[in-house]
Amino acid sequence: MEVTRVRALRGPNLWSHHTSIEAIVACTPEEESVGTLSGFETRLRALFPDIGALQPTGHDDTIPLAHVLEVAALALQAQAGCPVTFSRTTATLERGIYQVVVEYSEEDVGRLAMTLAEQLCTAARNDEAFDLDAALKQLRDLDEDVRLGPSTGSIVHAAVARGIPYRRLTEGSLVQFGWGSRQRRIQAAEIDATGAIAESIAQDKELTKTLLNAAGVPVPLGRAVSDLDDAWAAAQEIGLPVVIKPKDGNQGKGVTVNVTTREQLDAGFAAASEFRDDIMVEKYLPGHDFRLLVVGNKLVAAARRDPPHVVGDGTHTVRQLVEIVNKDPRRGDGHATSLTKIRFDDIALASLAKQGYDAESVPPKGQRVTLRNNANLSTGGSATDVTDDVHPEVAARAIAAAHMVGLDICGVDLVCDSVLKPIEEQGGGIVEVNAAPGLRMHISPSFGKGRAVGEAIMDTLYAPGDDGRIPVVAVTGTNGKTTTVRLIAHLLTSSGLRTGMTNTDGVYIQGRRIDSGDCSGPRSARNVLLHPDVDAAVFETARGGMLREGLAFDRCQVGVVTNIGAGDHLGLNYITTLEDLAVLKRVIIQNVAPNGMAVLNAADPIVAAMADNTKGDVTYFAADSSLPVMQKHRAQGRRIVYVDRGHLVAAHGKKEERVPLADVPITRGGVVGFQVENVMASVAAAWAVGISWDAIRLGLKTFVGESDNAPGRFNVFDYRGATVIADYGHNPDAIQALVGAVESMPAKRRSVVISGAGDRRDDDIRDQTRILGKAFDDVLLYEDQCQRGRSEGEVVALLREGLAGAPRTTFVDEIKGEFVAIDKALARLQPGDLSLILIDQVDEALAHITRRVQEG
Repeated sequence: MEVTRVRALRGPNLWSHHTSIEAIVACTPEEESVGTLSGFETRLRALFPDIGALQPTGHDDTIPLAHVLEVAALALQAQAGCPVTFSRTTATLERGIYQVVVEYSEEDVGRLAMTLAEQLCTAARNDEAFDLDAALKQLRDLDEDVRLGPSTGSIVHAAVARGIPYRRLTEGSLVQFGWGSRQRRIQAAEIDATGAIAESIAQDKELTKTLLNAAGVPVPLGRAVSDLDDAWAAAQEIGLPVVIKPKDGNQGKGVTVNVTTREQLDAGFAAASEFRDDIMVEKYLPGHDFRLLVVGNKLVAAARRDPPHVVGDGTHTVRQLVEIVNKDPRRGDGHATSLTKIRFDDIALASLAKQGYDAESVPPKGQRVTLRNNANLSTGGSATDVTDDVHPEVAARAIAAAHMVGLDICGVDLVCDSVLKPIEEQGGGIVEVNAAPGLRMHISPSFGKGRAVGEAIMDTLYAPGDDGRIPVVAVTGTNGKTTTVRLIAHLLTSSGLRTGMTNTDGVYIQGRRIDSGDCSGPRSARNVLLHPDVDAAVFETARGGMLREGLAFDRCQVGVVTNIGAGDHLGLNYITTLEDLAVLKRVIIQNVAPNGMAVLNAADPIVAAMADNTKGDVTYFAADSSLPVMQKHRAQGRRIVYVDRGHLVAAHGKKEERVPLADVPITRGGVVGFQVENVMASVAAAWAVGISWDAIRLGLKTFVGESDNAPGRFNVFDYRGATVIADYGHNPDAIQALVGAVESMPAKRRSVVISGAGDRRDDDIRDQTRILGKAFDDVLLYEDQCQRGRSEGEVVALLREGLAGAPRTTFVDEIKGEFVAIDKALARLQPGDLSLILIDQVDEALAHITRRVQEG
């Protein structure tokens, strides 16, 4: 078995809505049925007892080794604790070649699972060893390393529950929510509205206390110190016991509490100096350590934090008791679990010594032994939820502290006996405020119920009911995609929306191209959704990008399918039939939002049938309103767009909006049929977004199909009294549509310049010139830059074969080079002639033609 072309499908895709790993798997003839591999399944189950059933109960299909790989990759992730459920194996038309798809929750983990599953299958095949425990540990460790921590994860989960899209911007905890101009960002539990000054203040413990004191918030006395002697002097001024800590520390690092002697102070100063040069000494406040979480104007959670400790049983040593406690599955090495393992280090030993113990001491039964003075969870402490106990005055002081510093999300550290009564009554005080506070003690406290802090933070970022989305229109089909995308974007822009657009020409933000080349894939679309100056987005969604990575979005407001026709690129990437192509193209229709709109070509039966695959509503478009599907749809009170007596009509039940095609320059008064189809689709999409009809009419009137507005899409030039049309048509359906358009335009003699892309089937290339041979007098064939695996001259030879027996063509020439062919076609033109130039290098060819036209 050989596993090749492993891809990560990062969005909704051909197979499912899940993010998945896809691999091409080649099996030898004997591996096409594992039942013929003697003892294979027995060995497999011995190596991985929890692999589960290789096929559903009641099925008796032949099981190829590729399917075992699928089941193993999914089961390994599941056993490692990853929330995955979807997988699939599909045979291709090539014998022994399969497409294996396995869901992942973290891409790196999914890829590793596929690698380990292959190793497992190979081991079972060859009767070799496989270390299952090591494999699962590797997956768990990687998952813990790459997945979001509990604080950021809780915010993301709250966003997902509200339908707010998110994207990790780094391997860490920087996350974007929403799209375009509606985006917000967080870093761990810190939001983008938090100012750098507020964060800087929170890190300066001395300045924080000064500000809190000015706001009437109780704080312990203290000051910064320069050296050991100054620290001892400060302790004498304040009065023992004291706390020694880094001036701008976090997570309790370097903090020593309840210092009562010079020796303890010296040790505490040294511990603090390991983290920062600036050290503080402040009054030690007796009592419990509480963390109060303030979000916006509310106290949303509170927890009592207890230092790491063990309870003696009269039998085990302190070291053994720590080992027993650390076996709790809730305790891990980092922040990914609800609790952290207790560290048994020099600080723990020093704490034991203060209590008269060492590592090998056996505490009496019931004796509590503290292993650290500070109660941070990162050092192994525990947390008890006390949110419901917080006195209103305590909450008010916490909120005041957060506001005084300027933090939108703030962890307020309070030391006092109880939160049941005001701080002042018990001599307590707020000892710190923290930007980006850890949330896990509130999400999964050691004792008590968890609090919906992620939801509270999301409510601060987005008001209830706001999903952070901008209108997204996705356009796919065989022909007309780019023009339709450009026109939709133009219509949205005419309404005042700052619009981002991707297509085969580039990426555009508010009409300015920021990237060039074929940008019809998900990477370009994701870049648009990242842009802060985008109020709406229109994406050309080509087959290649969907196959490589899936969609760039989880759902769109509008999905448009222009047509399927005879298809294009058939035979590539295991998309071999029109049905295969339709299944791929309808991915965007399957991912239209429930309150969105699918815009479908009613004149194309394959496209019209996609209405059954959308969760949203449907608008049908077709020039002929008498089509049964159109009539039925309108009778149901739903939207259709059609042509009637020279007008484009948008009907919703009995209500109609009419636009004269004479006011739509791109259609040339309604003569260019394929442009009329593009306009109908575009109008339906803009209508679905909610664009006003005044803006739609203005946009249609101002969209002229010239090279600067729709490059390579029926661009018309006047050259010495002859008509020159440049177009990027490159498949039989497009050629047929172009022929229909030019035949409506008068001409003495017609010529065409054409090449072909080598990644089409032979018959698809021949069909283009079979069509042209019926409509053009002169045919100039050229070798372009797009051979795509074909040998030199092969494409031109196929094009010439298509001209065999052409009823109209009388002149055929073969030319090396696109621009040479263009110049030769222009040189042959006489006044009244027409030349259709099918360009390959769109920008360069149009620039070349424009120069020749200007030169006259």
